[in-house]
Amino acid sequence: MRTGKMWGARLRQATDQKSCISAKNPIGMQELVSVDLPGTAMDRFTISLDESLASQFDELIGARGYSNRSEAVRDLIRGAIESDRQRAAPSGYCVANLSYVYNHHTRELAERLTAIQHDHHDLTVAAMHVHLDHESCLETVILRGKTDTVVRFSERLMAESGVRHGQFNVIAVEPAHRHAHGESDSKHTHYRPAR
Repeated sequence: MRTGKMWGARLRQATDQKSCISAKNPIGMQELVSVDLPGTAMDRFTISLDESLASQFDELIGARGYSNRSEAVRDLIRGAIESDRQRAAPSGYCVANLSYVYNHHTRELAERLTAIQHDHHDLTVAAMHVHLDHESCLETVILRGKTDTVVRFSERLMAESGVRHGQFNVIAVEPAHRHAHGESDSKHTHYRPAR
């Protein structure tokens, strides 16, 4: 934290407003100061950016609809952490989205893709099928299960001859709690995104 009068005043103002501030520091770099919101435990830190990068970042967060820089930075950090997690050997549980395009005229491809999904019905939560034109279809499949199994399943679908533009997004989850909805219901586990 800065101790100068200007920085102290700006920080007090930001704390009173429960927001982020931006200003040039004494060496001409753009500074972002994030303050915590009521009811949340957050660490504060400062990021120094040159004017050009700060301006580009502001354009990016505006285009993506962020209301402030802090949430944009948090999402960038979450994305970097998740990216590192994905590079590591798959472990634990995940939820995932698999999207791909295929030509439905390719011999028996639609049937093969459906059969693979049925063979792994325990992983497939939902699937959406969209007709893009007279030949191409887009499928999006929501998956949930052990990460290594979900990854292998997704790779198998994307490797099918005739599947194009395969994109796989995986989010690590951890058990949140286990319960039943009624006396006769079996217990099930709820998962939340890993932090």
